[in-house]
Amino acid sequence: MTDLNSLKYTAEHEWVALEGEIATVGITDYAADKLGDVVYVDLPGVGTAVTANQVSGEIESTKSVGELYAPLDGEIVEINDDVVADPSLVNSDAFGAGWLVKIKVDPAAVDALLDRAAYVALTDDDA
Repeated sequence: MTDLNSLKYTAEHEWVALEGEIATVGITDYAADKLGDVVYVDLPGVGTAVTANQVSGEIESTKSVGELYAPLDGEIVEINDDVVADPSLVNSDAFGAGWLVKIKVDPAAVDALLDRAAYVALTDDDA
């Protein structure tokens, strides 16, 4: 399992794992739990430029439709085809197989995101 303390987070309930210039992005287990059973994920295409805090996709569950926000400025370099084919991965493994996109970013920009303690405080969750 991913070390949740090594990740960065957004107020929109996304997590970011940085490796060099590549940020792997997904939604948190808190968000997946609130959404309920995820049944559809619409992700931006490879090569798409994304802007921090702007809508970059959509996630649909049995309860609602939610927007996915880009956590950072950058370019989509990979999407998780497994999640597109089986959206339930978001629920079953939010911090692993349920990742959504990989974005080429300025690594310094990640420092502006929330750490685990700030995210937990935001969600008022004991996770």
